[in-house]
Amino acid sequence: MKYLEKNVDLGLLIVRLAVGGLMLFHGISKMMHGVGFIEQVVSGAGLPHFITYGVYIGEVVAPILIIGGLATRAAAGIFAFNCLVATLLVHTSMIFTLGAEGGWALELIGLYFFGAVALIFTGGGKYSISNKYIWD
Repeated sequence: MKYLEKNVDLGLLIVRLAVGGLMLFHGISKMMHGVGFIEQVVSGAGLPHFITYGVYIGEVVAPILIIGGLATRAAAGIFAFNCLVATLLVHTSMIFTLGAEGGWALELIGLYFFGAVALIFTGGGKYSISNKYIWD
């Protein structure tokens, strides 16, 4: 049953494409429409203004690196940190809340976060640009 053999590297490629690709849409939206809302949240939390632009690293640069499999673990770490910051700044009240459909109210950001955490532990696999390097 050769066709049923597991292919971990193909699975990692699919995770990279899904997690990185879907988050990239959020980043593209912020590039097109600006980060005004995030700027308000950051200043409202009393944080320095420059932190606002970290969203471009977490939602554009890191996803592109994850998709290509270049420095996957580091990019996934940045990505996961971005998810944590978004949760703490915007979604804290929803952490222990169910959504209208009965699922966790933060299931989307949760899937992004845990997908990134999985990539921190696994790296990008053999179908990645940096599969030969220890920092993959």
